[in-house]
Amino acid sequence: MIRTLAFALLALAACGQPAADKGASENVAPRHEPPAAAPALPASNAADSANWPRAPGTPGGLPDDRTPISEVPIAAESAQGAAQVVERYGWLLEAGDFAKARSLWSDGGLASGLSEAAFAQSWGKYAQVHAMVGAPGRIEGAAGSLHVEVPLQLYGTLKDGGRRFNLIGLVTLRRVNNVPGATPAQLSWHISASGLKPRP
Repeated sequence: MIRTLAFALLALAACGQPAADKGASENVAPRHEPPAAAPALPASNAADSANWPRAPGTPGGLPDDRTPISEVPIAAESAQGAAQVVERYGWLLEAGDFAKARSLWSDGGLASGLSEAAFAQSWGKYAQVHAMVGAPGRIEGAAGSLHVEVPLQLYGTLKDGGRRFNLIGLVTLRRVNNVPGATPAQLSWHISASGLKPRP
């Protein structure tokens, strides 16, 4: 697979539950304005190639707020640190390393709702997967647990007929909030929910 993972610093987008086979999205989180639906495009549509993937700020693309990228080091416990986990997740899906991608979910991958085999089968339907990650939202939570949402766009082609897909949604990450006795794993960001979670 061509490794073209882009880390775009963009505004927080709405969560969409994709219908993975058709490349469409539905609203599942009422807190944000939903992005435009992004249906799969025919592989033969050469005239649309210049607009693929959908650019930020256009229908079917992530929002674009033109925020300058900070040059300060990124702390692992920060919202940007959470976004880096999503970036790694997209890269692993792109590389076809589904076991490691699933391991970025909470509870050793159990939070994905899929076994290792089902997770690999769900993502294995895609011939190519590429990703763009948006700017994370604010960290929220109480004394015991923190969470943050990060926009993610996945696009590429399906193995079935080479059809294009373009999926957009929010990935929610959680970690323990510096509770005494917490393990390094508990203090690290892990995916707890995703609007891009495939269906078996």
